Amino acid sequence: MDKLARDYLKRAKIRLEVLEIFYEKGDYPDVVREAQEIVELSLKAVLRNLGVEVPKLHDVGKILEKYKDILPKEIKENLDKIKRISKRLRKERALSFYGAEDFIPLEEYDKEDAKKAIEDAKFIVKVVMKSFGD
Repeated sequence: MDKLARDYLKRAKIRLEVLEIFYEKGDYPDVVREAQEIVELSLKAVLRNLGVEVPKLHDVGKILEKYKDILPKEIKENLDKIKRISKRLRKERALSFYGAEDFIPLEEYDKEDAKKAIEDAKFIVKVVMKSFGD
């Protein structure tokens, strides 16, 4: 496996542990934000491992689609779900972190948002790890 891809995946797994701390503290916006980063790192690990230049984008779903013929079986079989998760969390990325004048993150995100983000991040990491044989 590509050394940097392995680094991305290791850091994604560490961030998964941190999600639980944010969740326990009621910091649901940061759960969503970190979940997005977990998904991004994990999917970029897949691309790097395929020898694909990793774009400076936060949602690489379309890039995965472009290379679907060479994706590992586990990624290919779950590609539609992976793309939905990546796209949804990408949309939440800035708002969950910075908010807006009319969108206060700690007031807007709730337990359900955080639970969904954790579930999605765990799914992505699990599929990616399986695709790497871990």
